[in-house]
Amino acid sequence: MQVSGRVTRVTGLVMEAVGLKLPIGSACWVPLPSGMRIEAEVVGFEEDKLLLMPQSDVEGIVPGTRVFPVEAMEALPQLGSVSHPRRRPTDRARHLPVGEELLGRVVDATGRPLDDLGPLNAAHSAPLAVRAMNPLGRAPITDILDVGVRAINSMLSVGRGQRMGLFAGSGVGKSVLLGMMARYTSADVIVVGLIGERGREVKEFIEQILGEEGLRRSVVVAAPADTPPLMRLQGAAYTTTIAEYFRDQGKSVLLIMDSLTRYAMAQREIALAVGEPPATKGYPPSVFAKLPALVERAGNGKEGGGSITAFYTVLTEGDDQQDPIADAARAILDGHIVLNRELAEAGHYPAIDIEQSISRAMQNIATPEHQQLARKLKQLSSRYSRSRDLISVGAYSAGSDPVLDEAIVRHDRIEGFLQQDIMERSNVAESLEELAGVFE
Repeated sequence: MQVSGRVTRVTGLVMEAVGLKLPIGSACWVPLPSGMRIEAEVVGFEEDKLLLMPQSDVEGIVPGTRVFPVEAMEALPQLGSVSHPRRRPTDRARHLPVGEELLGRVVDATGRPLDDLGPLNAAHSAPLAVRAMNPLGRAPITDILDVGVRAINSMLSVGRGQRMGLFAGSGVGKSVLLGMMARYTSADVIVVGLIGERGREVKEFIEQILGEEGLRRSVVVAAPADTPPLMRLQGAAYTTTIAEYFRDQGKSVLLIMDSLTRYAMAQREIALAVGEPPATKGYPPSVFAKLPALVERAGNGKEGGGSITAFYTVLTEGDDQQDPIADAARAILDGHIVLNRELAEAGHYPAIDIEQSISRAMQNIATPEHQQLARKLKQLSSRYSRSRDLISVGAYSAGSDPVLDEAIVRHDRIEGFLQQDIMERSNVAESLEELAGVFE
C-alpha cells in the first residue's frame, strides 16, 4: 500500500503531487503544519504526477507537504480523525447522507448542516456519481404538474417528470418566480440547489422567498460562489442525489437548481486549470459533456414510481439567448421559460415572454381545447407586439387586419391574465378557466 506522496507544485486551483499512483476521482488528505487538513480529489495526471483539486483554500501548503490516500489515513490513526464523523473521503462514488431527516434542513455540498439545528442523523446514504437510468425504463410524461403560476399552467403546461430551463438575465424576477413555484407546486418533496450564487442570496431565498411553509417540505443544498469549483460541482451532484433518493421512494419531487450556468462555469475552471484547451467562447469540451450527464438524472422513474420535475435556471449574459451554455441547455431540456427584461422594467411580473418560451411536453398532456386557446392567445400577443409602434403613433386604421383588431381589443385582458402577484396562487383548473375567460 502506498503510504504518501508529496506536493511539488501549486498553480492556481491545482496541486501537483508525486509518489502516488491513484485513479482519477480518488480522494486524498493533505495535512497542514497548523494541524488542519485539506481534502483534495484527483482530477488528472501527467506521467508520474497527479493533478489534485482541493475542496478548500490551499493557504498553508508548503513545498514537500505530504499527501495521503484514504487507505494510508486509515492506517495512520495518529493523524487524527476526519472532520466529518459520518463521512470519509473514499472515491468519486463517495456516499453522502440522504433521507427524511434532511427535510427542512440546509446543508453544504459535503452534507454538513449550515442551519445550526444540530446533526442530521441520517440513516441512509447514497453515492454522488451514478449513471442515468435506462431511457426505455422511464415512465412517459402524461400528467400536468400544478406549479401554481397561471402563465405556466395555461400557456406552458409542465408535465410531471419534465425538465425545464428558466432563462433569464440578472434582475428580472428569476428568484421570485422560483419561490412561487416552490411554495405552490403540488409536489411531495422540494429539493433546492443554490449553486454558485451570492452567499447573501442563500439566506434571502430561504427566509423571504421559500418561506417557512416551503422549507418544511424542502431540502436546500448551498454551494455559494466563494466555495471552490469542485464543491460547486459536488453541490449540484448532491442535490440531484437527494432528489433521486426521494423519487426512488415513490414520491413526486420538485428539483430547483439555481443555476446550471454556475455549474458549467465551475467545470470550466477545473478543466482549464488541468490544461484542457478552451473551445466555444472559452468553454472546454468537457463542460458540454457534463451538462447532459447531470440533467439526464432527473425525470420520471419506472412505471408507477416517483418522479423528478426539474427547473434549471440558465443565466443569459446580456440577455443573449445564443450564449453557448444557454444554447446547449436549450437542446438537452424539455422546454424553456424565457424572462424578458423589457417586461420586468414595465412592471409585468412574472416577466415571462410567452412568445419565446415553449414546453415540449404540452402537446402530450394538454387537451386539444386547451392547446387551441393557448395557441390563439400567443398569436394575438405576438401580433400586437409586432404592431406596437404603429398602434402607439396612431398609424394603424381599425379594420385593416381582423386578427390585429382582436388583439387590440383583448390586449388589456391578456396582459392582466399573464400577470400574477407573488402571494397569489392559481391552480390548473383556475388557470384554464381564466384562459377561456380572456376570449369570452
